[in-house]
Amino acid sequence: MEYGELVARASAAAIEGWDFTALRGRVVEEPLPWSYERLLRDRLNGAASLLDMGTGGGEFLAGLTPLPPRTAATEGHPPNLPIARRRLEPLGVEVAAIREDDVLPFPADAFAVVANRHESYDPREVRRVLADDGVFVTQQVGGRDLEEVNRALGAPPLAYRGWDLARAAAGLAEAGLTVTWSARARVRTTFHDVGALVLFLRMVPWQVPDFDAVRYGHCLRALHDRMAGGRPLTAHAHRFALLARRSPGAGARRASGLTCSTPRGGW
Repeated sequence: MEYGELVARASAAAIEGWDFTALRGRVVEEPLPWSYERLLRDRLNGAASLLDMGTGGGEFLAGLTPLPPRTAATEGHPPNLPIARRRLEPLGVEVAAIREDDVLPFPADAFAVVANRHESYDPREVRRVLADDGVFVTQQVGGRDLEEVNRALGAPPLAYRGWDLARAAAGLAEAGLTVTWSARARVRTTFHDVGALVLFLRMVPWQVPDFDAVRYGHCLRALHDRMAGGRPLTAHAHRFALLARRSPGAGARRASGLTCSTPRGGW
């Protein structure tokens, strides 16, 4: 397919929720050494309540059925809210909008499990809504995620470049949570055509915040010529995961600032 057609199709494609199926086979990420789904399912066995932070369109959460009797979800990207509600409310899930950055609209001690996949969070808020002996399960996008993409486009590095496992673990400990397991990984991610790259950057706009196919047209054309010649763009996804538990009666040791990850996202 010619450059112009690839870019035009990617620029016009509808985006709904965090559904990345249109990129299947065109953007290929090697598997992580852990499974976030397995980490979460193992903690849901017998759990009475669950909060899914940053549910997107509810795609992942809906796939976890049967869900705990009390399950809720949050979403801070307004276009995703009606999508998530259509998908999750028939399953008995309350979907709450995030009106203020990282403030969870739920009472204290409300959830046995708080799940967070690629969503920003305030560790103090996580601790507040966790019940005694509750567990926080999170997989995060690190600050060096796909940095080769930014370099190939001549774009600035990620704004949250310092976000990593050590910083996340320290923030949770300061909030009064005990990290019981953690892991980190950098895995190969391959972009096979320039249309897939354009669509990906529309779906995760924080990667290159000022991205526009015209503004970055010169670099995109160069990448297209390279890909058409059999040399795909290879980058590395930066991921880390944590399990943290709230011990009965534990409190924050000192005030902790906001901890953030990618603004949104299910990638």
